[in-house]
Amino acid sequence: MKYILSLFLICLLLFISYSFSPAENNDLDLDKMIGQMVMVGFRGFDIAESDHIKRDIQDHKIGGVILFDYDVPESIPERNIKNPDQVQNLIAELQDISDNPLFIAVDQEGGRVTRLKVQHGFPETVSADYLGKINHPDTTKKHADITAGVLNEMGFNVNFAPVVDLNINPENPIIGKLGRSFGAEPDLVNVHAEAVIQSHVRHNVLPVVKHFPGHGSAWNDTHVGMADVTDTWIAAELDPYRYLLHHHPDIGVMTAHVFNSNLDADHPATLSNHIQFNILRGTLGFKGVLFSDDMQMDAIRSYYGLETAVKKAINAGVDVLVFANNSVYDPDIAPKVISAIKAFVESGDISEERIKEAYNRIIETKKRLELP
Repeated sequence: MKYILSLFLICLLLFISYSFSPAENNDLDLDKMIGQMVMVGFRGFDIAESDHIKRDIQDHKIGGVILFDYDVPESIPERNIKNPDQVQNLIAELQDISDNPLFIAVDQEGGRVTRLKVQHGFPETVSADYLGKINHPDTTKKHADITAGVLNEMGFNVNFAPVVDLNINPENPIIGKLGRSFGAEPDLVNVHAEAVIQSHVRHNVLPVVKHFPGHGSAWNDTHVGMADVTDTWIAAELDPYRYLLHHHPDIGVMTAHVFNSNLDADHPATLSNHIQFNILRGTLGFKGVLFSDDMQMDAIRSYYGLETAVKKAINAGVDVLVFANNSVYDPDIAPKVISAIKAFVESGDISEERIKEAYNRIIETKKRLELP
């Protein structure tokens, strides 16, 4: 009789657990999955200087942060980077307060786009344009090894580099004129970008090639408005992605905010399901993590607004939404974005499968990087 009573109690407990736990667990799992899809920037040389980044990591479970040396909204050279010891300590602090390993990202391309600068105690860098012009792959490898080694030592695990845009328009204000492209020929770009990728992989830093499907022909800067490349973009701009993703399928890709009506008559690339899903994932076979360019840049923020842009980007195939907080600064951007995504899932505007797909890619990549 005692045995039967015990069995009945066990069954009753299992029934209660089954009846009431899944909904709660599903909510918790959904929150966790959505949080992993958000990367934000913040102000401060340590976490004590930024209340919101601690909240975002611990309460909202964001998946990543991005560090800068210059604060654009305030127009001051003070943000997150002071010297090597401080950067190393800041990154360690960020990882220590997170239940899950964080993506810690930076734009360390070399040349003009360099966050870890000589004046802060870091090694000197050279631009992609310089490396492409001398065209010595061993020299590119040497510089890339130094960069990737420093990133690894500091604790960075994501570098938004190399740029694989073709230098079709040397007067392009954000690519060509800043020396960010290796050159105009796909084969040249492939050789040097591959050297950069290999160095980063050796040092356990995820390289993220950018800006898909090509920003090199633009006349406008997407930081301050929409760049329409309909009349200037050429199919060869896909060649570096075709080559590099075939040989290095585990790297990351960053979207471009450019508009090209020949590829999508209605949406810029970041928000285009056809460009990201059909071309990048379909034709080119990309299976890795897709990062957005900064979602607060004017090309997206002023034209679409936060909620519409978030919904369209995720449905287009973006896995990690980057909010650099360095075009405008919003300390509440993470909870706003997470709340919007959850509402879209609950309304059916974003499927839970799409969230799970992104989450799984992110977690698999973090495991491969052996993050602490």
